[in-house]
This record gives sequence, structure tokens and C-alpha cells, in this order.
Amino acid sequence: MSDSMILKVIGSGSKGNCYILENKTEALILECGVHFDEVKEAMNYDLQKVCGILITHEHKDHCKGVPDALTNGMNVYATKGTIEGMAIKSHRLNAITIDRPFFVGKFKIIPVKVMHDAKEPCGFFIKHSECGNLLFITDTYYVPNRFANINNILIEANYCDMIIDEKLRISNKFVRDRVIQSHMSIKTCKVFLKSNDLTNVNNIVLIHLSDTNSDAKRFINEVEQQTGKNVFVAEKGMIIDINLTPF
Repeated sequence: MSDSMILKVIGSGSKGNCYILENKTEALILECGVHFDEVKEAMNYDLQKVCGILITHEHKDHCKGVPDALTNGMNVYATKGTIEGMAIKSHRLNAITIDRPFFVGKFKIIPVKVMHDAKEPCGFFIKHSECGNLLFITDTYYVPNRFANINNILIEANYCDMIIDEKLRISNKFVRDRVIQSHMSIKTCKVFLKSNDLTNVNNIVLIHLSDTNSDAKRFINEVEQQTGKNVFVAEKGMIIDINLTPF
């Protein structure tokens, strides 16, 4: 591995979410909603590099690997509400507070408020000398804050209003309404991106796309046209250079 920071996608979507920010000396895991064996494999079984795991909320597709992670000596960081929701006890579980910065290795992290049907969900604003300021937002129908000097963005684009209406408005209104009230549409994602200063952004990674209510190619095209940035849709096995300087 070079001296640069990379993003590894272990899973993105309702089957399990997990991403790794990794450089030569350390790794920060975002979400652990996959079997921990997948994380071990992605780390080439070098868990000593892992300085911590961040969890946004207690839904299983974001935290089901946490018990095994704790057993393997990993330190896990989540809000008090999320820890209560996971119903796990361990001295390696660390309660964090929204808007209060903390450090994990050389990563400075600020938990940020999101809106989801969970006990105390959050997103993360992460700062590191190699990737600059990285914003991680998932499982929210809206982001109440605006952010300055972002360099890389991982953001949910779960569904398209038109697609979900066409598929579920009549056949399964309950599921449609639940998605709309707890996840971010591509339309809301674009509004959020437009309302933030993207001058210094290098990469936008769209995450947690629905298997049935999204259109990856269309989402990439729309966000590229709006922002003029490098845009990716997270897929299992993908590795993305996520440096502060793009070249």
C-alpha cells in the first residue's frame, strides 16, 4: 500500500454496511454491519492496524458484526442511545456525544446529527491529514447541518422518488412510507450537496443504494452533472483513493 489514504467498501446496502479508511499504518472502520470475518479478510488479518470502529446506529445492517469485533479486541464508538439499542455490554464500547469531537488514532471525529428511526443515530465528520475532512452520512431523511471545507463525502442516496412511487405506492404503501421517513432520496442528497460549499471536494461516494428503488448509473450522472466532481456508487470490493490532494 502507498502512503495515501484509501477507502475499502466491504458492504453498502440493506444486506450490510461496512467501509474502511486505511493507510500504511492505521485503519478506521465505519460501520460493522457485515460478518466480522469479512473485515478480517479485508484487513489481510492485520487487526493491529485498526484503531477503532464507528457505528452510526443500532440497526443490524450497520452493527451485526460488533459482538465479534469486540471479542477480537476492537474498540467501538457509538452514541449512548446506539449502545443501548445494540444491547451489548463491553468495556471496549465507548459512548460518544453528538457535536463533541474525539480522537481515534490520528483521526479527529465529530459525531453529527441525522434523522432516522433509531434511538440516537449520527453521522461523522472525520479529519485526517491524508484525506482532509471526510463527511460520512447514512440512514437519514434529512441533514440539519451544513459543513465547511469538505474534501471527501460518503453520502446515502437510497432511492428515487419516482421509482419507489411506481413500485410501492399502491402495492406496499407501508414499506414506501417507512423508507421515505428514514432514508435519503437522490433528490434530497442533491439538495444537500447543493447547499454545501463543495469547492474543495475531491470525491463523492453514494452509499446505501436500495437494491430495488435506485438507479446507480442515473444517480452517478445526475450528481456528476450537478457537482462536476468524481462520483462513485459504493459496491462491495471497491477501493477508492481518498486523498486530500487528488493528484
